[in-house]
Amino acid sequence: MPPRRDGRQIDTSRRQPGSPVFEAILENERTRRWLGQRLDATGGRVDTDRLGDIVRHGPVLEALLDEPLDRREIEDRLDVSRATSHRFTRWLDEQGFAEKVDGRFRLTGRGEVVAEEVLRFEANVHTAHRLAPLLDVICEDHREFVVEPFVDATVTVAEPDDPYGPVERFISLVGDSETFRGFNTTHMAPLVLGGFHRQLFDATDTEVIYLPRIAETLFETYPGRASEAIERGHLALRTREELPYGLALFDDRVGIGGYDSATGLMQVFVDTDAPIAREWAERVYDSVRADSEPLDEHSSPTG
Repeated sequence: MPPRRDGRQIDTSRRQPGSPVFEAILENERTRRWLGQRLDATGGRVDTDRLGDIVRHGPVLEALLDEPLDRREIEDRLDVSRATSHRFTRWLDEQGFAEKVDGRFRLTGRGEVVAEEVLRFEANVHTAHRLAPLLDVICEDHREFVVEPFVDATVTVAEPDDPYGPVERFISLVGDSETFRGFNTTHMAPLVLGGFHRQLFDATDTEVIYLPRIAETLFETYPGRASEAIERGHLALRTREELPYGLALFDDRVGIGGYDSATGLMQVFVDTDAPIAREWAERVYDSVRADSEPLDEHSSPTG
């Protein structure tokens, strides 16, 4: 991959280990489908009524995550009555989730873990609903997709009155980035958008992984420009026989694209600048890249 304009080399050969939080998320993703079996083996299933109670008490658990509160402060923070705050604190005490110290209710270690997991559950359910247009498109491959890092992502969906919104969002992010890496099951943008491809060939340091037939049509459409960009080291093109969906890594953001299987048009584009999403995207890209083949100007499909 060529150096950035600031002189720094983009090195994907030695990725540093992920942060502990990121590694924990990955481990949860790897094992989540077997959690039920593991719970059954230990007799650790939690009664559904108790789970419901925990979720219903999520607001008070979250409030106490910030700091210990007295009963009046709980009432003010949650806008509840005195009777409700009494019921909340009694439940917390019965469950062993909080203890009263110097007049304030403080979460126990168990309570802190439960409070954090309730928040994580709420965030992931909320994110799954927001990302439904993407998850429904990539449903066969979503096991590779980690929802949690995209909780605050920008979601752009093709609408009847704006069918090109997702691809326009993608193009705008490319325009704001000096470097671009990605892989895709189809072209990153429609081939008729010559201005975009000129930018990709001439103005952005680019590495793209395509299916072989997609790379072939790129060279058929822009034979001179594509070959020149590769020869100058401005464009690195690689191919892989199978790809799960569209992944894009810009300077400051990462994005996922979902496509209509019949038309090949981008139906949804989800992007974020969250560091933990970046870690996930880098990990996925490196894995796909390691299983791809480089394509240079001498081995181009049309050459």
